Amino acid sequence: MTANPADTTLWPAPHATGAVDATVHVPGSKSVTNRALVLSALASEPGWLRRPLRSRDTLLMADALRAMGVGIEEGVGPNGTGETWRVLPAGLRGPATIDVGNAGTVMRFLPPVAALADGEIRFDGDPRSYERPLSGVIDALRVLGARIDDDGRGTLPLTVHGGGALDGGPVEVDASTSSQFVSALLLSGPRFNQGVEVRHIGATLPSLPHIRMTVDMLRSVGAQVDTPESGGEPNVWRVTPGALLGRDLTVEPDLSNAQPFLAAALVTGGKVLVPDWPTRTTQPGDRLREIFTEMGGSCQLTEYGLEFTGSGAIHGIDVDLSDVGELAPGIAAVAALADSPSTLRGVAHLRLHETDRLAALTKEINELGGDVTETADGLHIRPRALHGGIFHTYEDHRMATAGAVIGLAVEGVQIENVATTAKTLPDFPDLWTGMLGSGGA
Repeated sequence: MTANPADTTLWPAPHATGAVDATVHVPGSKSVTNRALVLSALASEPGWLRRPLRSRDTLLMADALRAMGVGIEEGVGPNGTGETWRVLPAGLRGPATIDVGNAGTVMRFLPPVAALADGEIRFDGDPRSYERPLSGVIDALRVLGARIDDDGRGTLPLTVHGGGALDGGPVEVDASTSSQFVSALLLSGPRFNQGVEVRHIGATLPSLPHIRMTVDMLRSVGAQVDTPESGGEPNVWRVTPGALLGRDLTVEPDLSNAQPFLAAALVTGGKVLVPDWPTRTTQPGDRLREIFTEMGGSCQLTEYGLEFTGSGAIHGIDVDLSDVGELAPGIAAVAALADSPSTLRGVAHLRLHETDRLAALTKEINELGGDVTETADGLHIRPRALHGGIFHTYEDHRMATAGAVIGLAVEGVQIENVATTAKTLPDFPDLWTGMLGSGGA
């Protein structure tokens, strides 16, 4: 089916009648694709991006960079195989208007890029994007020398008055609501006149693996980055000014988007193989191997990929997800089907994601007969016999896939706006039904 984020039709979630046995080719990582696009656009020479994810969020990023003058050609790679994007850096310029949709990476990573452009760059997006915090990036950019009009809201819409360059230097940021505030400044930091020193001053810092991903990718294109892990100060990251290299980058499969398929093996007592699972990665989704094993599965990383097998039993879990909050909706869905209670901790920041994910999960699972309560920083889930009903998604892709997981075990679940999965996982309905068609439906 063609995914349309505004679609509000109901999708009957397929009910599994047996154990799944399938190989699922998961598309490329959104997080890697969008970081690679930014770094390639800021490079001093052209680069290639192999096996990029084509989804709403990544196409919004590509279109935004094109609007500022970057050339992005879509086609076959240099060796004649696979979809590849060729990125042709150019002088960044305005005027331009950028639609961020509801993509956190676009709304947070691109204002620093726009500050390097020559001219005005206006940012706007979906209604929900107006509610997502941006003050960490806006305030930091002002300290670093940028001029930004946001009418004092600290949110979209806003206009960056690019001056063709940015001084950069030291800046303090409270990134307790989103690690993307740190990543946004680091990604453009090599192009600032003085580089950048980002000091996180908040009480907590969620999603640290995503900052490690940013650092690894910066280093892969020639940037010099000092981090707490490399002997620097705690909560301080320094990027030295310098040219970025054009590279031939290959995008890993999106491990977080592998979650519903691994969950299907766990829920049905079946087996799913995800090809090309990396042996070393900074993606938060890699923790699924540990978490879903504790919940009753087993996994093996082979030369072909990750083979995950369910045991036929699902156990509750008490887990801190502060570093991997994006996995919480899928874990909550599995936990609602477990044989004992679960507590998901460390994810208060999920209230500021595509929707308030804690409130949404509580409401939707409870309306199917569940027993979920919110805590200060997460969820407590007591399994109950569930029944069918409408599972609302709030235009949140991870709510849609969570509902589909529940639908495997509960007849009559209907997903409202399953097409919102196009944000990061195009053709999810076809992938899902294809998996079940391989066995278990």
